[in-house]
Amino acid sequence: MYSQDSSDGQQCSLVVSVETSSQFACDEVITVTIGATVPTGFENTAAEEVQEKIGANARISKDRGRIYFKITTDKLAQVHQLRSVDNLFVVVEEYDNYHFKDSKEEALDDLQKLACKLPWSNALKVWNLNSSLKRKRGPHRRPQGPRGRGGRARGKANKDTLEAGTVEAGTVEAGTVEAGTVEAGKVEAGTVEAGKVEAGTVEAGKVEAGKVEAGTVEAGTVEAGTVEAGTVEAGKVEAGKVEAGTVESVTVETEKLEISLQDGQREMECQGPGAKVLKFRVTCNRAGDKHSFSSNEAARDFGGAVQDFFQWKADMTKFDIEVLLNIHNVEVVIGIALTEESLHRRNISHFGPTTLRSTLCYGMLRLCKPQPADVILDPMCGTGALPLEGAIEWKEAFYLAGDNNDMAVSRTINNICHIQKKKLDKGCSTGLPIDTLQWDLCLLPMRTSSVDIIITDMPFGKRMGSRKNNWDLYPSCLREMARVTRPGSGKAVILTQDKKCFQKAISRMGGLWRKHHTVWVNVGGLHAGVFLLKRTVGIFGQTPEDVRDPQELKPPEEKTGENRE
Repeated sequence: MYSQDSSDGQQCSLVVSVETSSQFACDEVITVTIGATVPTGFENTAAEEVQEKIGANARISKDRGRIYFKITTDKLAQVHQLRSVDNLFVVVEEYDNYHFKDSKEEALDDLQKLACKLPWSNALKVWNLNSSLKRKRGPHRRPQGPRGRGGRARGKANKDTLEAGTVEAGTVEAGTVEAGTVEAGKVEAGTVEAGKVEAGTVEAGKVEAGKVEAGTVEAGTVEAGTVEAGTVEAGKVEAGKVEAGTVESVTVETEKLEISLQDGQREMECQGPGAKVLKFRVTCNRAGDKHSFSSNEAARDFGGAVQDFFQWKADMTKFDIEVLLNIHNVEVVIGIALTEESLHRRNISHFGPTTLRSTLCYGMLRLCKPQPADVILDPMCGTGALPLEGAIEWKEAFYLAGDNNDMAVSRTINNICHIQKKKLDKGCSTGLPIDTLQWDLCLLPMRTSSVDIIITDMPFGKRMGSRKNNWDLYPSCLREMARVTRPGSGKAVILTQDKKCFQKAISRMGGLWRKHHTVWVNVGGLHAGVFLLKRTVGIFGQTPEDVRDPQELKPPEEKTGENRE
């Protein structure tokens, strides 16, 4: 299990397991509560998107960065299309005012008892339904066996990795295995006589499109569950031998073992212990200083109770189900994760040192409300995250992305090509309303008053640039941005963590920019601001701010040790 304690800064990895049968099929439409993590500060923006695209009223959690809304399961695929959402989970149960006992032992004991009382059924049905969606990337598993190679392979295959069920001392004579998948088990001392292996592929315990017509399989690998001394004779397993028979599409999938013989198909349900094993972990996120326990202890005890209740198996990295235990002061929410990888990674394939999350980019773009035919400029594009998100979601506008760094421009072009390839693979038009070039930020190759919106992530002075240089860079940038934007209607949305320098620069530019709104966000653990600026009606070249006095802005002098706060 993984737990994170925001009150004491603890992070710990614990393993607690899950085992479940596939009884959670969801054919009926049910109503469930979905939880979503969103960029901190943009909760209202995410709630607006949910209302617009799904028609549901979202509730903002007391714990910043989360929203909750009710949907019917037929809209689950639409939920995965939300642009402002990082991660999704289905709520098992939530408590607005959970009473924690003062004693650590009693509080943890209550959490253990809680696991057995929760209404898991609907949440597990939604998890099962979610696994069939296109956005599902598959379980956290790495290939366990050797990768098959093209061409023919004769003879012995040693230590082929499978999962679930063991066949010991089994002999197949004159038989063929086509496209067989065996999960959770191993093959020991099995012999295939009078045949050969043609183009067989073993990948993560799976044999795809491979025929075994002859060869010897010795020694395999076992991960969970064992079938010992099995024989198939006219539909029965009795001694481990199939004589003069053909086995097609042999599959052991947690619960079913399907064996097709030459004279017909036989299906057998494996109901024994360990036949259907789901792996899980518990992730605990705790905020608050009035709890008698740590997130580590909560995850451990709650996860242990879940394991006892379901008889699931624990696995920290190759889990099928992730159970979430979110504790924020007296608010407790238990859920099951629906996303395995954050949705904010959707656009970027070539990352830079300061790449923005796509979900944060979406929130910034919604602030400036792009309109059809708007010209939108990102003069410091980095990897192109902002203009790419805009070109995908607001296709009627046109986007210009540029940077003074040639590597940044190259990354942006590569990311654009990546999106175009994805669109081509889906059979969609590959066109994107975006162009990229290299330029000097303080001398943009654009006509005066030709841009409707400027949106950019300015250097924080940490990973890129320096705080000292920002005192010269920020006013020069704002002045050039004012030149190219349209007076009276132009807007700028700017993200920066160097708030003091930015506020000072804006205060000196009252004739060109007016600060309209500020959203405080968390960017990689840094407290930053997204500033919405409106362009004044002042004509560039006719205001005192057009020319900067070198002494007008300068970094504050370093304080002595006695005067520092």
